[in-house]
Amino acid sequence: MGNKKSSFTEEQLNAYQDCTYFTRKQILRLHSRFQDLAPVAVPGNNSEFTILSQVVSSMPELKENPFRQRIVEVFSSDGHGNMSFNNFLDMFSVFSEAAPRELKVHYAFKIYDFDGDNTIGREDLERTLRRLTREELSSQEITLVVNKVLEEADLDDDGKLSVTDFEQ
Repeated sequence: MGNKKSSFTEEQLNAYQDCTYFTRKQILRLHSRFQDLAPVAVPGNNSEFTILSQVVSSMPELKENPFRQRIVEVFSSDGHGNMSFNNFLDMFSVFSEAAPRELKVHYAFKIYDFDGDNTIGREDLERTLRRLTREELSSQEITLVVNKVLEEADLDDDGKLSVTDFEQ
């Protein structure tokens, strides 16, 4: 793993460093990790190659996460979870300790917004609860929790959570 030679130019490394919360060493380590996920499909530093969502979501960091498929979908350019190195780097950058809270909130909101309508409605909340509880709540319990969440977090009483509601 450590003996793979990077073929990034100084300019590319500077650009990656400017767009992420990582050092050069961390970027090179993540690139090596990306290559290790599918060594046949990832020659050199070509960011055009993608790794299938199933491979990315099986990584130890995501494997047990009930939102693993949603996470890779949100960070992939194709919306299906297949990831280029740029997508992979963005995902890890957002989840890094150095990323600001506002950025983390933005992506958490996108992950919970299953239907992509820029709000978290009843159905989004129900899907979130089902994943969090691994389908262990009854329909009545889910409805009760969704009602309570909306009652407390829906500041404008429109029956859904906006980014502002969610952030609060």
